[in-house]
Amino acid sequence: MSAPQESAEVSKATDWVLELLRCPLTGQPLHPVTVDGAPFLATADGIRYPVVDGVPVLLADAALDVPGTAGEAS
Repeated sequence: MSAPQESAEVSKATDWVLELLRCPLTGQPLHPVTVDGAPFLATADGIRYPVVDGVPVLLADAALDVPGTAGEAS
């Protein structure tokens, strides 16, 4: 039974950190999403940043689904 408590404690710790994180491109708040089983942090506009081994990669070059870049080669 201690595992659910630990998850709740981790969730609380994560919540305050998420309140501080912002998209480096737009300054919008980020929220966790899962796409095809992979974790991401995303803006309300749909810009997504991958989470690798529990660490968000908040680099402009790592951003996915950035408006205005569809069809551009990377």
